[in-house]
Amino acid sequence: MGPLLIVLAAVTWGTTGATMKLIDAGSPVSPLLVGFFRVGIAAPLLCLAARWIGGGLHVAHRRDRSRLLVAGLAMGAFQVFYFAGVAKTSVAVGSLVAICSAPIFITILAAAFLGERVDGGTWLALGAGIAGAALLTVGPHGLGHLPSEFVVGVMLALGGGVSYATYAVVAKDVVGRVAPLTVAALTFSVAGVSLLPVLLVEGPPPGARTWGLLAYLGVVPTAVAYILYVLGLRTTSVVVSGVLTLAEPLTATLLGVLFFGDRLGPIGTLGAALLLGAVLWLTLRR
Repeated sequence: MGPLLIVLAAVTWGTTGATMKLIDAGSPVSPLLVGFFRVGIAAPLLCLAARWIGGGLHVAHRRDRSRLLVAGLAMGAFQVFYFAGVAKTSVAVGSLVAICSAPIFITILAAAFLGERVDGGTWLALGAGIAGAALLTVGPHGLGHLPSEFVVGVMLALGGGVSYATYAVVAKDVVGRVAPLTVAALTFSVAGVSLLPVLLVEGPPPGARTWGLLAYLGVVPTAVAYILYVLGLRTTSVVVSGVLTLAEPLTATLLGVLFFGDRLGPIGTLGAALLLGAVLWLTLRR
């Protein structure tokens, strides 16, 4: 059941960008507000799950608490960058750039701050991933017709990749001493608090439809998905789980192409293949 749970988690994660597009089409809700409600709804559910499944919310060491604070701020930043990137590009491009760039940035940050060795094969994968992201950016419009807002959206999605990579690298050592669900519960709580000032400048989301989409975003592809993922890790190796989570960008891309009219073009498709291949290579080498 472990691999199945991880695939289910990854598939639900893959619906996040599509949900943002549906929210954006139905009402003028900013990415900041969407990010706040995602973590704000998920945090209490993850806290309950941590108490019932993960052994509680206690963190013994002050150093771990400070790292979880930094990780939580990075998770809050990820919400903003990711949703803004998807809103300005497309479900397929925004999701692929943000989700698939994260492992590349993780490799770079781990080498810089954790002393992890980067060999020739890894550098090759990093180069392929960077080339893939560039081709994916150019593909849908062509080099001479890139809309400025689309380019800004890609940069925002890359900011999401950097933010998630920061979260992963900072939290990496803590997970060895603190239960994963506890880490998730506390970091999502910090993320929610960090985005709380959004409510002072943004009005409440209008309409029952928008509230329903926000509730789905916080419950299904966030709280429930993370619980499924953690449960699946109990009987699945880290390498296998990394490969299985590629179902997330694949799901996002399929939803974008099938339901939102996203088009990658031949160059963009090649870029997506390079980016996914680089992530698969990096995952298998771990």
